[in-house]
Amino acid sequence: MTAPLTERERAVLEAVIETYVQTAEPAGSRTIAKRHQLGLSPATIRNTMSDLEEKGYLYHP
Repeated sequence: MTAPLTERERAVLEAVIETYVQTAEPAGSRTIAKRHQLGLSPATIRNTMSDLEEKGYLYHP
């Protein structure tokens, strides 16, 4: 069972998925910050993506 997502984690995960579907390339935190109006800095997005990876929602090779 995966841990529940916070509102911020859900928003970032949705942005990552949307960007990946549109570009077919990995989505970085700077790209997410520029393309989506989340009101978060790239550093905050990067930290949230790290949390999502720890929870098993994202994979970083």
